[in-house]
Amino acid sequence: MISSLKQRYEPQLARLRESDTAKAAGLAVAMIGNNVIALGSTFVFARLLGDNYGRLAALISYLLILTVAGQAMQVATAREGVLGHLGTGEGLLATVRSWTRAMVGFTIVLTIVSIVLRQPIADAVGVKRYPWAAAVGLPAGCLYLEVSLMRGALQGIGDYRSVGYSLVGEQATRLVLGAILAAAGLSVTGAYIGSLLSYIAMSLYCAFELGRNVYGPEWRPSRQARAVTVDVAFKLWPHVKRAWAPIAGLIVIAVLQNIDIIVANHQFDKHDASSYSAVAVAAKVLIWVAMGAGFYLVPEVSRRRAAGEDTRPVLARALAIILVCAVPVLLIFAFASGPLIRIAFGATKASAHAALLPLGAAFTVLAATYLAIQYMLALKRTWFLVIVAAVAIAEPVLLLQASRDPTHFATVVLGIQIAGAILAFTMALRRDKPPAGSRASDLTERELLGAGRI
Repeated sequence: MISSLKQRYEPQLARLRESDTAKAAGLAVAMIGNNVIALGSTFVFARLLGDNYGRLAALISYLLILTVAGQAMQVATAREGVLGHLGTGEGLLATVRSWTRAMVGFTIVLTIVSIVLRQPIADAVGVKRYPWAAAVGLPAGCLYLEVSLMRGALQGIGDYRSVGYSLVGEQATRLVLGAILAAAGLSVTGAYIGSLLSYIAMSLYCAFELGRNVYGPEWRPSRQARAVTVDVAFKLWPHVKRAWAPIAGLIVIAVLQNIDIIVANHQFDKHDASSYSAVAVAAKVLIWVAMGAGFYLVPEVSRRRAAGEDTRPVLARALAIILVCAVPVLLIFAFASGPLIRIAFGATKASAHAALLPLGAAFTVLAATYLAIQYMLALKRTWFLVIVAAVAIAEPVLLLQASRDPTHFATVVLGIQIAGAILAFTMALRRDKPPAGSRASDLTERELLGAGRI
């Protein structure tokens, strides 16, 4: 019975698996898995390190700042890849090899700088007793940029599955290796090195998947393939400089996502600030879903724009993923906020649990704003950054005037996020003119048809 049903509906299931919605949902699920493991890492390292966990959290915050460039470069690489600007087949691999050689040299230089300045960096980050851990930050940031370039190349050729596996693999590798090193006596430094090792592991995995896409399962380059060289016109550093707009966009999102916790630590006493921070961490789950959907949105919008098609349905599908996930999440936040916070973070963190619903709604709205910003970046718009940056600048000013009650404070956060979303979508939903050119694109028909694969 089951076998006959499977045979009957296999064509429909195959089409569903290959649909745009399934790709978007798959990346969103991968991002959820990534962050579930990250949350598990929080519990594991908090228990392994005890009071020293705060030092690891400070180091991770430092690393997150350094990874903004990598996130932006993944977006930029995916966009250029789907348009065929990075080469196809062996040409794409030659581009990636050239970039990797440049990254190796850059990483070596910054590693030396980081070692020499390890104590000043440790003092600035607030981990004076762990200068060698602080020295890991810059090389880890470089390695994150490398794995981001690899992921962007995979997105450009339509291999979303490998990108999803690498996201989950990154967090799993960080958790396992970091926990082993911390338990072995390396404490904070060992736990932090787990991040660096995870980036190395995922760079190797993504490189293997790129080769498999070009050469097939056997991964056997021909003699002609080994002789391919990259076009010097598309070197890495001009590519990085062209990504200033995505970097600026991610900075805006980072401020909107995190500034409330910083201001809360100024406004509240130690206990309320700690409880609010725990609630805010729980409330941000849908941001990670949006990031996963964004991995699909950017290259697909670029492809449709190049073909002269309406790009707004791609944004609508990505927003639908957020909406589907938001309904059960917000229901839990509304009716089980107290038990959820107590189970996840302990009874001492539950005093601000009533702020969970307005914060959950606020970060759901921010998740939609994130997609709108990525959508406009994929359309190569930049002027909108001035307006959304103004909202990000206004948020801490308004929060400093807000009530010191965590729930009222969270309501102000929600109002600011709604205002930002209204502005972002007003700009995003304006229809662009097709790109200039004989076919509304600089791609040929054959390249357009093959944009999703090599």
